Amino acid sequence: MRLDRLLGQHRHWSRRHVRLLLATGQVRVDGQEITDGTFEVLPQHCVEAQDECLQAGRPRHYLMLNKPAGLLSATSDPVHPTVMSLLPPALAQQLHIAGRLDRASTGLLILTNDGNWSRNLTSPTQRKPKTYRVRLAHPIHPDTARVFAQGIHFPFENITTLPAKLELLGEREARLTLYEGRYHQIKRMFGRFRNPVLALHRERMGELWLDDLAEGTYRPLTESEIASV
Repeated sequence: MRLDRLLGQHRHWSRRHVRLLLATGQVRVDGQEITDGTFEVLPQHCVEAQDECLQAGRPRHYLMLNKPAGLLSATSDPVHPTVMSLLPPALAQQLHIAGRLDRASTGLLILTNDGNWSRNLTSPTQRKPKTYRVRLAHPIHPDTARVFAQGIHFPFENITTLPAKLELLGEREARLTLYEGRYHQIKRMFGRFRNPVLALHRERMGELWLDDLAEGTYRPLTESEIASV
């Protein structure tokens, strides 16, 4: 609901009074002064005006989940099971996924009901690092790290990937850090060397690292982890 409409529901406030409250900085959402009446108020927002609480808001949730293979990174799907099946239903229905993974991929997923926070984590303009462990079908070509560091041109979209860091872990295994998230980017990058990706496991998003969390389980983020975003 728009903020001005929420304020307009107050039994004693006219539209003119609502505009005055906004213009004079007397409206706060989650403690922040808001003057834009078109601001979209979500159920979890705490809204106050003239020292009145108009909406108490819901608790914010920030979760880290270790995704197993075979589950969709989606809130719901008519055919396939999703990662939300790993959570209590009452909690799952409040959350969205910040940064999806393919169905076959595993590793770090972040779930939250804080839209601004998740946008800061996943927005391409932030260029936050994302680190993956990759297992490949063939030995890694000696030129791979150099080419990834230079960026790879994708002619179909006429774009060049940002420089990426490749760390070799074995003949067919590597750790790759990206600063963007284009469609099937990792598979397409290794596809330049005709080397199919057999397994993809995300370890990091920004300053959030997957710890020893068991596969298929989740935990709340710590205050310092939340603040890092």
